[in-house]
Amino acid sequence: MNRKKWKKFLRVIFGRTAFVTLFLLIQIAVLLGAFQWLGDHIFFVYGGFTMLSAVVVIYIINKRQNPIYQLAWVIPVLVFPVFGAMFYIFLELQVGTRRIARRLDIILKRTKPYLKQNEMVMARLLRESKQVAHLAGYMGRYGGYPIYDKTYVEYFPLGDELFLPFLEELEKAERYIFMEYFIVEDGKFWDSVLEILARKAREGVEVRFMYDGMGCLTLLPHRYPQQLERMGIHCKVFFPVKPALTSYQNNRDHRKITVIDGHTAFTGGINLADEYINEIVRFGHWKDTAVMLKGEAVTSFLMMFLQMWNVSERGEEDYGKYLRDPDYCYSACLDMGGYVMPYGDSPLDEEAVGECVYLDILNEAKSYVHIMTPYLILDSDMITSLTFAAKRGVEVIIMPHVPDKIYAYLLARSYYRELLAAGVRIFEYTPGFIHAKVFSSDDEKAVVGSVNLDYRSLYLHFECAVYLYQNRAVKDVERDFQKTLKQCQEITDIECRRYPLLRRLAGAGLRLFAPLM
Repeated sequence: MNRKKWKKFLRVIFGRTAFVTLFLLIQIAVLLGAFQWLGDHIFFVYGGFTMLSAVVVIYIINKRQNPIYQLAWVIPVLVFPVFGAMFYIFLELQVGTRRIARRLDIILKRTKPYLKQNEMVMARLLRESKQVAHLAGYMGRYGGYPIYDKTYVEYFPLGDELFLPFLEELEKAERYIFMEYFIVEDGKFWDSVLEILARKAREGVEVRFMYDGMGCLTLLPHRYPQQLERMGIHCKVFFPVKPALTSYQNNRDHRKITVIDGHTAFTGGINLADEYINEIVRFGHWKDTAVMLKGEAVTSFLMMFLQMWNVSERGEEDYGKYLRDPDYCYSACLDMGGYVMPYGDSPLDEEAVGECVYLDILNEAKSYVHIMTPYLILDSDMITSLTFAAKRGVEVIIMPHVPDKIYAYLLARSYYRELLAAGVRIFEYTPGFIHAKVFSSDDEKAVVGSVNLDYRSLYLHFECAVYLYQNRAVKDVERDFQKTLKQCQEITDIECRRYPLLRRLAGAGLRLFAPLM
């Protein structure tokens, strides 16, 4: 083990991560012990808790939630009537989560004036495609994000190809750089970015950087924000992991956003670590994607970032001052035709807009839907849409991962035979790991973002993506899919039957708890 890895190992064992984990385990053990004592010693109290469990089950069933997610809670409540019921009540009554939801709702109302739909754009879209206009109307009403024209989109099929253009755009910043990422780790990628951010901060450019507390728990030291502050970079950790049982720890910031001066933005699946640019090898060749936007649509990513930044701020932000300079001149290549709709998804508003966009593409496809995703942990709605699209003759191709997490791979395999039987074609990327989150359909629609096909992305995480319609970048997305497909192996039903029995049983068992993973 080299020196760097050894220091990282010691930091994990003796650092804050081990402390947090230990105290969480102690709290769970105390709760389990208390409930076991009640069950063993006080018959009437235990009977009362059993009645309470029945009430909790009725509440769960009647709550507006995905049925699979409901089932994942009903089983532990019935199997462990005391602990299961009390633990569910404990999570439901979390004051912290409700407070954050109220705060975010206030911020969304303050940013709403900057996210108004251009009626001329919507009117033109209605003439071209009522179906896409209806999707855009839904997003405006329930997601809070408009659809735009006049936006240049550049698609990057690999992190390797994103690296230099990303640094070049950071170098051009004159007013501010805002960045929000799930994973950050020392190495060539982050060190190159950090050098530019620190220099820009010295030059008077406002730099804000936010990273997720769970995603970077073992990757960055506890006081890392203070290190960046000394460089002039305003930094904060989104939902720091603390040694206390609380439900908001489950709602992570999985977004990947960079906004520069209000006129340029980046998003996709690429985090700030070296495996994303294939500088190091973790699971073979790392396939990931991103897009760069220039133009009107950048405003949505700007507001997404400011919304999340201000969740933990007490003062009121001057949102208007960060809009792009009206005198800023874009290049002649700006007009790529079509429409661009960035959007964010929140686990606190009970509206799964990320999943709804995916379902809309599947349900409206005429010729094909091509999907790249690292994880395949599906709810009933997604299974129905995937299989129905295939059954009505739409080509559906999914490319799951070469495993980075064995439990996720076993879960993905548990869906294969059902999807294959309906005509869905499944391929696996043999050179390594696909981390891209991409939908492409009918040579006219595409989505690139951070939203995986699993419960965490669709229901529990803060996510973001960009929906493209008739934009020239759509063809770039599909071209990349076809190129990647040539490096894949198709999975057949025969191969599924030959898959080891124990692994198949493990995958089937894990499906019971998939929504909680």
